[in-house]
Amino acid sequence: MMRAFLLLLILGAGAAPAAAQIDPERRRLLQAGFSLPVEGRGPLSGYLYYYHNHPYADKIRTLRLAVAPVYLDAEYGLKGGLGGPTDLGIGLAGGGFADSYSEIRGGRFLRGESFTGDGVRASLSAYRDFGKIGRAPLAGILRGEGRYAEFRRDAGTEPGFELPNAQTDFNVRAGLRWGGQEPLLMPRLAGELSVWYEGRLRTASGAYGYASDRRVEPHSHMFWSRALIVYNLPKADHRFLAQIAGGTSRRPDRFSAYRLGGVLPQASEFPLSIPGYYYQEVSARDYGLAGGSYVLPLSRDKRTWLATLTLATAVVNYAPGLEQDDKWHSGAGLGVHYTTHAWHALLEYGYGVNANRGHGNGAHSLGVRVQFDFRKSKSPLVLPRDVERSLERALERLPLPKSLAP
Repeated sequence: MMRAFLLLLILGAGAAPAAAQIDPERRRLLQAGFSLPVEGRGPLSGYLYYYHNHPYADKIRTLRLAVAPVYLDAEYGLKGGLGGPTDLGIGLAGGGFADSYSEIRGGRFLRGESFTGDGVRASLSAYRDFGKIGRAPLAGILRGEGRYAEFRRDAGTEPGFELPNAQTDFNVRAGLRWGGQEPLLMPRLAGELSVWYEGRLRTASGAYGYASDRRVEPHSHMFWSRALIVYNLPKADHRFLAQIAGGTSRRPDRFSAYRLGGVLPQASEFPLSIPGYYYQEVSARDYGLAGGSYVLPLSRDKRTWLATLTLATAVVNYAPGLEQDDKWHSGAGLGVHYTTHAWHALLEYGYGVNANRGHGNGAHSLGVRVQFDFRKSKSPLVLPRDVERSLERALERLPLPKSLAP
């Protein structure tokens, strides 16, 4: 039970991935989310983390922190650090449970083939500002990353299941992003077109599992693209969110396959959400996904209470060893939001139309997501101003390279 609780907390590490560009806004956010299947035994799905983004007064440095109870993800950004309009990001992250793997095959969560992974990673990123095209900026991203992970058995891992060797990965990611989306539970306006490539080179490839029935590939390559929009309808106080995404891969394994399912948008930099499914239930070599939400007010002030209808559908080619009978997966969800100046809470129900649960297709889930904005809070009991000032003064003392000093 304690391991399950810690795993719930560490899932926040995935919710704060290395961002695709340096965040220029001050943010003090507490993010939490949890999803529970109504039937069946799925993996624990949730996150809890504190997101702190601090642009310095010199307008050159930015520090981003994502803090979960047993995990830390940080990036120190330097504007113009690589010359001209190219910024530099120096990242470091690590902690417990971040590289854990849950085996879900044919709609069944297989505890005997699941295991825990702990790891650390360091990265260098270049963010190139190409200026605005229309009303949105175009940014280029190039990131190199080194990553080390060790694996250990869970209480339910079968004795005959051989764990993969400890992994040292060298990864590279390149992308072009026009526009973007803020790291918020319910952004009011956003738009993005982006294309990405990521390559992973592993120094400890080889077989594992039952009698070496699966393997870690020596290298994997992923290519994907995404288009999204968040828009408020004029005069109607209604909002819609829409996304189209697709990707393909070469030599995928269980650690590099695209994983679709669930509705935890803060648990991944590129969430592939399908309501009603287990979190990351479907493992795909190739996928195409379309989905969206429609938000309308319920209360008289048109802000405090909101309702949401969410639909999503995807077609996939499965990763090796994780095939299912049907290539289509669709889901629908209904949610009720409560919002104040600082709080945003959502209770939602999801139905997975094509989810395989043994008795036939169809699965149900319940979820809760919460966001608290410390900067908008008026309560001194939550985050006293002297505590925030002390934190900001401590951050200001971090050194600035002399070559970048104003």
